Amino acid sequence: MEVVGKIIQVLPMQEGVGRNGNPWKLQGYVLETLDQYPRKVHFEVFGEDRIKMNPCDVDQLVTVSFDIESREFNGRWYTSIRAWKIQQGDMTQQAAVAPTAAAPAPAAPAAAPAAAPVEAAPVNVDPFDATAGEGTSDLPF
Repeated sequence: MEVVGKIIQVLPMQEGVGRNGNPWKLQGYVLETLDQYPRKVHFEVFGEDRIKMNPCDVDQLVTVSFDIESREFNGRWYTSIRAWKIQQGDMTQQAAVAPTAAAPAPAAPAAAPAAAPVEAAPVNVDPFDATAGEGTSDLPF
């Protein structure tokens, strides 16, 4: 899934150590959509390598590709939006415009071969008469 908007807040980075002893980092952002009625979306980037590959600043226009995941803990459900790619700018509009802008101009048609003469359809033929027009059909049956 993707969402386009402007980064309005960069949250403090969270760090910790997992059960297996490996360190982890989580960077949170708040994005405001560009819709007629803007919505605020909180999303996270998990992992030091992804955080470095996807830097974001306040007031930056971005397209965020993400996964949504819900999990249960003590009878309550929690939902996370985890970004896996952040691109600068509105990539959804650029993707729609790029193929038309890069499309090659149609080539001039080559000289068409002479068309075969077309048989005129018989006038006043009953469409339900199986014997009408015998021999004029191209159909194999």
